[in-house]
Amino acid sequence: MRLRLDLAYDGGGFAGWAAQPGLRTVEGELTSALETICRTSGVRVVVAGRTDAGVHAAGQVCHVDLPPEALEAARGRRERSPQEALLARLRGVLPPDVALHAVTRAPEGFDARFSALQRRYRYLIGDDPGRRDPLRRHDVVALREPLDVAAMDEAATAMLGLRDFAAFCKRREGATTTRTLLEHSWRRTEDGLVEGRVVADAFCHSMVRALVGAVVPVGQGRQGTGWPLEVLTAGVRDPRVKVMPAHGLSLVEVSYPDDDRLAARAREARARRD
Repeated sequence: MRLRLDLAYDGGGFAGWAAQPGLRTVEGELTSALETICRTSGVRVVVAGRTDAGVHAAGQVCHVDLPPEALEAARGRRERSPQEALLARLRGVLPPDVALHAVTRAPEGFDARFSALQRRYRYLIGDDPGRRDPLRRHDVVALREPLDVAAMDEAATAMLGLRDFAAFCKRREGATTTRTLLEHSWRRTEDGLVEGRVVADAFCHSMVRALVGAVVPVGQGRQGTGWPLEVLTAGVRDPRVKVMPAHGLSLVEVSYPDDDRLAARAREARARRD
């Protein structure tokens, strides 16, 4: 049975999502918990978005395929569905910085990674030292000077569309850097924070934090509103674009099509774009 898992985590104590030998990761904790409860080995978890070290998630999605005997082992003797049993038992063994929201049977054709239509991220900045909240230091990046949020928003929206984001990605051999940036906007929240909203069909490594790093100098008045688009058009990494700290970034939501479009969407997402 393919199961969908919806979860959240505080990324501060993890070396990212992906399992790495000798390091504490979200995937490592989840896989270990699944194998313990289901009394099996070799469990493979497929995630919608591999978050980097220190990046948080409020709406992460993954899937796992489990054989009948593993599901029965998780259910035990109680009269409840395998999904209900797995949810309850995983909540009992996962660490406190990981919250499992739901375990459901995945629809036909569902793939947590490739069926996704878009991923939505949020980035939080505090630019007023007089209003700095020490309780938010783990998810808000503190800057010393005020930002021009309107200028940041203007610069960000100019980069929308289907483009090659090589200037904002760490290159991987054989991987494309073409993505569709659906939204990149900035606003000031009621509590005085500067909030960035970044939505795309998919992201490459470090892309979101590099996009933020391109508009922050605009907000500081060090670059014009057209500069981020110039960097994007040039197609190469610019040393003036600083990848912003990880702790200000959170994966908020992963969106999927209707059930009858899941398999088709997965085929589309697997096709390479250049």
